[in-house]
Order: sequence, then structure tokens, then C-alpha cells
Amino acid sequence: MPLVKKYPSRVTKTGNPLEGLYDVTLESLGRSYSYLPGQFLHLALDTYDPSSPWPESRCFSMRSAAASGSIRLTFAVKGNFTRRMAAELLPGKEVVVKLPYGELFSRAHDRARTVFIAGGTGVVPFLSLFSDPSFDVYENPCLWLGVREERYHIYGAELQDARKRNMSFHVHTVCQDREGVLDIAKIFSNHGQAATYFISGPPIMIKGFRDYLLAHGLTAEQVCTDDWE
Repeated sequence: MPLVKKYPSRVTKTGNPLEGLYDVTLESLGRSYSYLPGQFLHLALDTYDPSSPWPESRCFSMRSAAASGSIRLTFAVKGNFTRRMAAELLPGKEVVVKLPYGELFSRAHDRARTVFIAGGTGVVPFLSLFSDPSFDVYENPCLWLGVREERYHIYGAELQDARKRNMSFHVHTVCQDREGVLDIAKIFSNHGQAATYFISGPPIMIKGFRDYLLAHGLTAEQVCTDDWE
């Protein structure tokens, strides 16, 4: 696992694809970023003084793969810190990030029977895997993505690129306004007890889906969750 390091960085690109939802791309001002798919970082907005404690920060999953040379983040405005991010993270802004953290995809798992379940922006850590060369070796991976409505599905281009990278990749998108919420019973009936399940999304969804799978005979090693928040 790479050592956690601090990276002075600069904002190179921003986006606001939906109300309250933002994209930010960072470039390192020094050494190249080093992280694995599914990992996350701490981002500080205030100036970092090495002689003082680390400033206030928040955790965010990387949406991009390290091979891209940059870091792409997606965040929703939910409090004072993310409101500051939306207002201050403009092209040219310099920040410090500390990474990497987490081992979501570093744990041993069967790459021949892998199911990814994401609610909304919970798909972000999965996208860092889908765009990484390590995704090439997965056999028939499947993503179940739940979004509120069609306009909230802003990940189409990245998922198309993932299908080009791995032709056996299957994607099921469920729009809540038309089909209801993701149904873990339906997903389980499609993939069964032999699969490894990765779950990312709202905490209540993660807990409910994990509890369902464990109650239906899966081991804890087969149910991996992105719930570091």
C-alpha cells in the first residue's frame, strides 16, 4: 500500500453538471499522484503550514485513475465545507491534498464474479477502477447503478469507455422515478452466493444491502462496502 503523502495541487478544471453537484480536476504541483482504484483523499482548503497541525479537511473518493496524471473529484454541497469548495475551487486555486487512504479493491476478491452496486454518486470510487488497466482482467463484471431520474445519470461517457476497455462489462441503470429504487433481492437473484459484491452509496442503502446479503449466506469477505464516511 503506498504511503500517505501531501501533494500541493492546483485546480485545472471545474464543472457543475447538476444543481448542488460539482466536478473538480486537480494537478499536482510536484511529484506525481500515487494511488490505487477505489482509494480516497483528504482535501484542505486553507493554507497548509508544515509547522502547524493539518488544517480542516474532508474525505473524497477519486473519480479518476492514477494513470490519468490528475485527480478528478465529484462532490455534493451538503454543509459549510462543501459550500466553501463550490465557491473557492476555481481554476488556478491552489490546495493541498493528502493521499491515499482505503483499500476497497486491494482486498482479495474473485474477479470472475464481481458485482458493483452504486446509489447515485456512490459510483464515483467504482469509476476509478473502471478507467484503470487493472479492470481489464475482470470477467463479466456487472454494475447496478441507481439514479433519481435520467438527468442524474452523468456517468454515461465513462461507462461507455469502461465497456470499450472490458467488453464483458454489463451495466444496469435503474431510474427511481420510473422503476423505483435498487432492489437487492433482484440483484441477488441474478448473481447469487458465489459473487463478490461491492456496495457504495447512501449509508442506509449500504447497511440494508449488506445485511441482506449476509443474511442470505454470503461471507463478510464477499460483501465489500465503501462506507468510510
